[in-house]
Amino acid sequence: MKLSEGERLVFIGDSITDCGRRQPVGDGRDALGNGYVALVQALLTATDAGRRIRVINVGTSGNTVRDLKGRWQRDVVDLRPDWLSIMIGINDVWRQFDQPLLTESHVYIAEYEATLRELVERTRPALRGLVLMTPYYIEPSRDDAMRAAMDRYGAVVRRVAADHRAVCVDTQAAFDAVLQHLYPGALAGDRVHPGTAGHMILARAFLDGIGFQWHPGA
Repeated sequence: MKLSEGERLVFIGDSITDCGRRQPVGDGRDALGNGYVALVQALLTATDAGRRIRVINVGTSGNTVRDLKGRWQRDVVDLRPDWLSIMIGINDVWRQFDQPLLTESHVYIAEYEATLRELVERTRPALRGLVLMTPYYIEPSRDDAMRAAMDRYGAVVRRVAADHRAVCVDTQAAFDAVLQHLYPGALAGDRVHPGTAGHMILARAFLDGIGFQWHPGA
């Protein structure tokens, strides 16, 4: 696994990361919410407790990449992570569809890419490792307008990851594999906020990305 003993892993993002985590910082027992971050921490503890990985959750519901920029010093730099995971973009896209007239809430793709690159470039030199998780939409049809937009934002994440030696976790691909067998509503009623199974899909994709050994010693 890519993480080493005693390292600090910080997750930042929107409601998918937040999931009811403790405020102001989700750090410690029962502080990580009820989503994929808590599942990642539970699996790391259950199977690799000797590494003593400290997991911190600073996801905030409703955030866009613009919001991340506003709190970056407090919620990333000041926490001094060894590893940082960023998953942002769903609201950047979604507000263009569910609030079409509130254009001030829209984060278009040029701003999205420029801001994500700025944050990564600012932080990458101080990190031992970086994980960039693509945004997703739990919709199998690539012709769906919001799914098509989300795919374009996901392509931005893949480019930024490639440019900065980051692990890229393609969450859309992870959901697509399951959507070959399930209707989207079985994972998320609004195709965005998943239940436990959807969060396990995210946790598994993240752990695969960092080289987690599902059967250590096997």
